[in-house]
Amino acid sequence: MDMSRRTMLGGLVAGASAAAFGKADAAEPKAIALKQYKNEDFYKDGKFNVEAAKQAYYEMMWYYNYPVVPRLKTDEFWALDFALGLFTEVGMAGIFWMNNQKDNYFGHEIFLLPGQMIPEHKHVKTEAAGPKMEGWHVRHGYIYTYAEGTPTPGVDARISPSHRECSKARTELKLMPGEYAMLNGPEQWHYMKAGPDGAIVTEYATYHDGAGLRFSHPNVKM
Repeated sequence: MDMSRRTMLGGLVAGASAAAFGKADAAEPKAIALKQYKNEDFYKDGKFNVEAAKQAYYEMMWYYNYPVVPRLKTDEFWALDFALGLFTEVGMAGIFWMNNQKDNYFGHEIFLLPGQMIPEHKHVKTEAAGPKMEGWHVRHGYIYTYAEGTPTPGVDARISPSHRECSKARTELKLMPGEYAMLNGPEQWHYMKAGPDGAIVTEYATYHDGAGLRFSHPNVKM
């Protein structure tokens, strides 16, 4: 029996997806409510507890019925507090689905707990790549993005305490599920902050070279 081109392509895409990501575990528990965490929940003997952080993100994924595929249970899924010790304020988790230097494209999933922000940063040109350009597509929850430009009225009160003195990006934009925004220009300061229900955000971008990453907060480290 002949197979239509659309059906064939659909099968190829489904097969490729299964090979790349694996099947989500159908037995994963489903969170009834989004948990609220305290900063001390993520530190043990003064050290950042990566496993506790990852568990919190898994619980947020279950809350949103976001599939926890096998790659998200490997070391490719990472969580950071950026060495500030303020994980519930400044931190994130993520996975690079792809980062192709040859063809200059990048796919990244960003996970933020309620009220959590990525530290303000920019991407500069390196020997390996031009200044990274990117856009953000909100999947679950909502975020505020911050960019260079005319400050949004009242924005100072909404900037996280750790960044009020150093933040250069003060043009604020709220993005709801399904909405997206893009970086205004190369090498511009920017960051994002999750709303009270956390956020899961897909980033589309050019090749990511970590050597080009710069932070405005003097104490932030990867």
